[in-house]
Amino acid sequence: MRMAQGIPDEVLMNSALIKELAEEAKDSAVTQGVLMRLQETPNSSEVVSFAPFTLFPTPVPKAVFSQALAVQTHYNTLVDKISQDADFLQEALASTITVDDFTARLFKIHQQILKEGRSQSIVLGLNRSDYMLDQRENDTPSLKQIEINTIAASFGGLSSRTPDVHRHILKMAGRLEESERILDNNPAAGLARAIAKAWELYGSEKAVVVFLVEDVQRNIFDQRYVEYELWKRNIHVIRLRFEDVFKAGSLDQDKRLFVDGKEVGVVYFRNGYMPDNYTSEQSWDARLLMERSRAVKCPDISTHLAGTKKVQQVLARPGVLERFFPDQPQAVQQIRATFAGLYTLDLGPEGDKTVSMALAAPERFVLKPQREGGGNNIYGSEICQVLEQVKESTERTAYILMDKIHPTPVRNYLMRQGSPLKISNCLSELGVFGAYVRQGKDMVTNECVGHLLRTKSSEHSDGGVAAGVAVLDNPLLF
Repeated sequence: MRMAQGIPDEVLMNSALIKELAEEAKDSAVTQGVLMRLQETPNSSEVVSFAPFTLFPTPVPKAVFSQALAVQTHYNTLVDKISQDADFLQEALASTITVDDFTARLFKIHQQILKEGRSQSIVLGLNRSDYMLDQRENDTPSLKQIEINTIAASFGGLSSRTPDVHRHILKMAGRLEESERILDNNPAAGLARAIAKAWELYGSEKAVVVFLVEDVQRNIFDQRYVEYELWKRNIHVIRLRFEDVFKAGSLDQDKRLFVDGKEVGVVYFRNGYMPDNYTSEQSWDARLLMERSRAVKCPDISTHLAGTKKVQQVLARPGVLERFFPDQPQAVQQIRATFAGLYTLDLGPEGDKTVSMALAAPERFVLKPQREGGGNNIYGSEICQVLEQVKESTERTAYILMDKIHPTPVRNYLMRQGSPLKISNCLSELGVFGAYVRQGKDMVTNECVGHLLRTKSSEHSDGGVAAGVAVLDNPLLF
């Protein structure tokens, strides 16, 4: 990706201009509502700051961007079909649940729901598929999926607010033509549209939508944008934590969920994706209570499991996608084109081969545990340390191995509260938001609702915006 497609050096290296633009960009971000609470006071909006972002948008080839948007509805369908295929989930996760306690606990809830029978035929999925552009020497960049997030996929709210910031900065820098290439983007509206549809199908005007949130809520504004779209439709939203549901939640004889006397139509999980989110047995009890209820869950437990790394690796095996798209070779082809190399670490000859391959050339791979939320992956010589410890035991099945993707670094300035202004070599990750609602056998709505570009300095291997590593960005298409 030649920098000619992006911001020219005479702008990037003009320190007086950069300083002026940086001050302007902060004001613009605050004015547009690109905000986060402070680390010191994560539960108060008394003092807030801009959420971290790039000073300039990052060049992204139009062809791969369009490819990512086009495949999203197929990914929505795939996740939904996996969630309904109990045999597939059982087979795919069999080895993982023997060694990964967190996945095992989720799986146990899934089994209990299967045994009791699902009490709600409406399914709501809000997911985000994340990609990087793989670019070896002189090759055209190819789109490679990092992961799909089926629970608590964030930044649909804030990424709805960043386009205007970059448009303004480009105009100030005298780059009018580029400013017109920044796309409108409003995932918040699309995510809310799907939640509203599920709420409507639930069929009770008195029912509320619950945002299930963490104790520490720095990223509250991101969620608020989705929430306010629902209030605009006169849908009542309440924010609860696991412990609130445990203390005040109950099911009536029809399995309708009530919390503090309010009937719950939809539960939108913005928490519950990491082991630390379950601070006690009560959190697990609350999760089970919600899963057993008639409320529409986003995601329900089987959709949550469909987003595990192990499922991602199993899908990359020959013939597996065809199971879900038996008469849609084109969908299979579009999805498969985005797969990076993924390898099993299950016990047996195939897993042994993966271990040897990783130990021989660790720099070619990423070792991934079954975790969401960024900051969990293992790189380089650390791969050898981990694999040497677990290579003879079933513990290795808690991980998958994936080819390392090689994006081309681009120079930019990362705007962070309290950080000095300096130019960095940056790598970007493109996320695409999907939203779908199914009722029984009918797919009521299935759409791609927007995108998210996140960028980080190339010295960081892993981590997202909420983890404090990546910053918000926009694609500058060329």
